Amino acid sequence: MCNSMIQVFLAPGFEEIEALATVDVLRRAGLETMTVAVGTPDLRVKGAHGIEVAADIRESEAEGVSLQALVLPGGMPGTRHLEQSAVVQRCLEKAEKSGAYLCAICAAPSILGHKGLLRGCRAICFPGFEGELEGAQLSEEPVVTDGRLITAKGAGVAVDFALAIVAELVSPEEARKLRESLQCR
Repeated sequence: MCNSMIQVFLAPGFEEIEALATVDVLRRAGLETMTVAVGTPDLRVKGAHGIEVAADIRESEAEGVSLQALVLPGGMPGTRHLEQSAVVQRCLEKAEKSGAYLCAICAAPSILGHKGLLRGCRAICFPGFEGELEGAQLSEEPVVTDGRLITAKGAGVAVDFALAIVAELVSPEEARKLRESLQCR
């Protein structure tokens, strides 16, 4: 899908490991990946642990892009800020309708649950958010792929989450090669 990209949305209070490890692995796989600053006047977004990141594009530039996948990192209050963004909501709706992959980790699968996008699908989230995954079949696996939905439990499986995206968008073989090059189990 050379004319489409992956967008990783960063809102104030995002979980840095989940966002940055994912972006790193996706770019290593050669996937066009852009970070999107949500809810800030410029490109700078501060994560949950005070790490400030310069995003690639502003929230206002996120719409109108053909998406291969949309990625929502968790973290608090980042997840709440993502869910409150009208742009993120519209991008999610467009991505879902166009057949793009919807990927969320930690608390962020709750956003998909609130939109009814997890009904009848297997999913996982950070412990304590299970009730927010409306209609989902809760999994015990740390990373779950169900069709075009990829969800993960939290920061400790961020690389596995990213590799699951690579397996779907590039190939399982590319994900295996990356796993080995990164020295992951």
